[in-house]
Amino acid sequence: MQRTGWGRLALATALVSSLGAGTALAETLRLSHNTGDGTTWHQGAERFGELLAERTEGEMALRVFPNAQLAGGDQMRQADMVGRGALDFVMTSAINVTPLVQEMAVFSLPYLYENYAQVDATTADGGPAEALRDILREKGIEVLAWGENGFREVTNNTRPIRSPEDMRGLNMRVAGPMYIDVMNALGANPQQMQWTETMTALQQGVVDGQENPIGAVIIPQQVYEVQSHLTAWHYSYDPIFLGMSREKFDAYDADTQAMLREVAAEAMDYQRQITREGTETGIAFLREKGMEVYEPTPEELEAFRTATQPAFDQWAERVGPDLVASFREAIAQAD
Repeated sequence: MQRTGWGRLALATALVSSLGAGTALAETLRLSHNTGDGTTWHQGAERFGELLAERTEGEMALRVFPNAQLAGGDQMRQADMVGRGALDFVMTSAINVTPLVQEMAVFSLPYLYENYAQVDATTADGGPAEALRDILREKGIEVLAWGENGFREVTNNTRPIRSPEDMRGLNMRVAGPMYIDVMNALGANPQQMQWTETMTALQQGVVDGQENPIGAVIIPQQVYEVQSHLTAWHYSYDPIFLGMSREKFDAYDADTQAMLREVAAEAMDYQRQITREGTETGIAFLREKGMEVYEPTPEELEAFRTATQPAFDQWAERVGPDLVASFREAIAQAD
């Protein structure tokens, strides 16, 4: 008979006790994520660890490593490590997995989404994001739950961004290959860079600006201390996901697997909630901190949408027209 993960741990504990060790063994698992320990990413990861310990009565423990520490600061490498079984869990954004699974760029196609209802329709159980779970599973990663990085906004130290022409010539830090093409379409000079290097690059003027969500990154990482302008252009959405080594996941029985999914979903629901709360109050907070915040008109947003259409078309073809169509169908039904 197959033992549950908890049953195996209980047996191991009993054996150690019988040998006179006198202490219970806990299975310690490791989770790596991209950002600092003050972000909603980290809060979600810590919540996952708390829930995991509660549900297993301490027989599972989680160690959280921020700033991609276990991957030498390389946020792109974390997913590959999980896929190879070298790391138990990863919390990362979809765009950071595109070198491994280019279909993950579908979430971040420029101006695909307009609101959270549309986002939630695509990541809900049974939604089109299920296809991406299947692809990642083939790469050795079991997606346990979706969370949120959020709608990415642009910041810089040079000038207000009110039109595509204002982007021309700016040196912009970007996170992934799709954003290189988007920035090129806008006439900017994209520079792909690890997040761990970005704040220093902004401080030293190596790059003029960057783009990231307000609630998950710009505020908790204090980007407002090194950037003077923000445009809330909502040009791209970026989810995060909590993934587990498929090899590790498959070693557990069905009950333990179900528990892992439930705990992950609860933790990511919490992470999504606090991220959206931070985003909702973020504009006012950033203005209080001295940032010049510009909120484009519908007509100005349409100009950005038109300018980025070539990048949309290019990447829609790369991720697959059928996948894009399934996302668009779910979005249309959410309206």
